[in-house]
Amino acid sequence: MLDSFDVMLYAIVLAELIKDPAIHLSFSAAGILGSITLLSAAAGGIAFGVIADRIGRKRALMAAILIYSIFTAACGFAQSAVQLAVFRVLLGLGMGGEWGTGAALVSESFPAKHRGKALAFVQSSWAIGYGLAALVNLIVMPIWGWRGVFFVGVLPAIFTMWIQQKVEDPKIWLETPASERGHIGMLFAPHVVTVTVFVTLMNACTLFGWWGLNSWVPGYLALDPGRGGIGLSSSVMSMFVILMQTGMWLGYVSFGYIADAIGRKKSYVMFVLAASVLLPLYGFLKTPAILLVLGPLVAFFGTGYYSGFGAVIVELYPTSVRATAAGVCYNTGRIASAAAPFIVGSLAASSGFFAAFAVAGSAFLLAAVMWIWIPETHNAELY
Repeated sequence: MLDSFDVMLYAIVLAELIKDPAIHLSFSAAGILGSITLLSAAAGGIAFGVIADRIGRKRALMAAILIYSIFTAACGFAQSAVQLAVFRVLLGLGMGGEWGTGAALVSESFPAKHRGKALAFVQSSWAIGYGLAALVNLIVMPIWGWRGVFFVGVLPAIFTMWIQQKVEDPKIWLETPASERGHIGMLFAPHVVTVTVFVTLMNACTLFGWWGLNSWVPGYLALDPGRGGIGLSSSVMSMFVILMQTGMWLGYVSFGYIADAIGRKKSYVMFVLAASVLLPLYGFLKTPAILLVLGPLVAFFGTGYYSGFGAVIVELYPTSVRATAAGVCYNTGRIASAAAPFIVGSLAASSGFFAAFAVAGSAFLLAAVMWIWIPETHNAELY
């Protein structure tokens, strides 16, 4: 939740940043800022995966949260696009480090039959964080502007004190010999290299679609029609985004139950195929009332599948490299997807948001194809 809250503040205030003459952000520059954040997150995710396997899930998680909290707040001090870029790169390191660490921690703390649901509830909190970011924008933007919105982003750092007191490393990790932990080469052993490659490609496609949509939904809603947007005020845009998060939350939670019942593969393919159709439709139908209704549905299918990625990864790899696998497969895919904010933003500027969201939707279609080479893991026992 806190990861999402901090990271999505940028997307929420993006339209205001573009309008601010002091920052001088064009569509392309705004997209590049989103892309370099994802590249930084990829590097952080791979590094923190190894770190979490070697020093423990708890300490790695705390370090990741502190890094992204501090540098999200620092974005509020930026006086130029270059300074903003530096702070986004630094916060990306922490943002990328949290997901794989958290997925390993949760998966190792729950029995197999409930693993999908547990990870789904954790993943569902992303929607809550996104909604909270929109709520903060609704309250803070009229009073202190976009800088004040970023300053609120330091609050997640306080959460590390709770982690220090309440969270312990899982028993299965503690029992793993230190000499076996965090060796990336194990992901490319002959018996798993094909799976590693196609899980990474699948994740790259879904991440491209996700960031292509969510980096630009607030901008699409808030930019004036002359720039291809809908022309909603910042406050109304925030309310639209908050409503979308109800669909996102339901998608995340529902996916966990569906995946535990019918398997990871069938659930994933169903969700991403639906998303491939709904994304371009969202960019084509520009009537606010229709988008208000369609938004939660887009968010349901366009994001819900992510509840299953953690379960797939943790069931495919051993404890000694579980966080490393999550870091590498998720974040190597994120490197490929880092182009999404830039490509979608550039297409939106030149060809409109329908074409831009259609490209994002096609990435989901490719993700479905990748599942031909990924085995079903359905509630497998961890080892």
